[in-house]
Amino acid sequence: MVKDTGAAQGTGGVRPLGLPRPIEVRTDHRGWPVAVKLDRRWAPVTVEDRWRIDDEWGREEPVLRAYFLLEGSISLVVFKDLLSSKWSYQPP
Repeated sequence: MVKDTGAAQGTGGVRPLGLPRPIEVRTDHRGWPVAVKLDRRWAPVTVEDRWRIDDEWGREEPVLRAYFLLEGSISLVVFKDLLSSKWSYQPP
């Protein structure tokens, strides 16, 4: 059994990991990424996989996202929020 230290319980210094971050994306006529802005430079990418998430319909704001696994100088997962049309990347 672990002894009670008397310290306050709670999340303290815990923070969420892998939160989406904004990214600039250039797309083709289908709306698929062809380049992403990394370190103030545009890097060409190819789409290796794609999928869509439609979730949380019971919430105030649904989650509607088109995800893309990109390959280029680095591998990267990006998504377009289909409600706001904003692009983000999902850090590992």
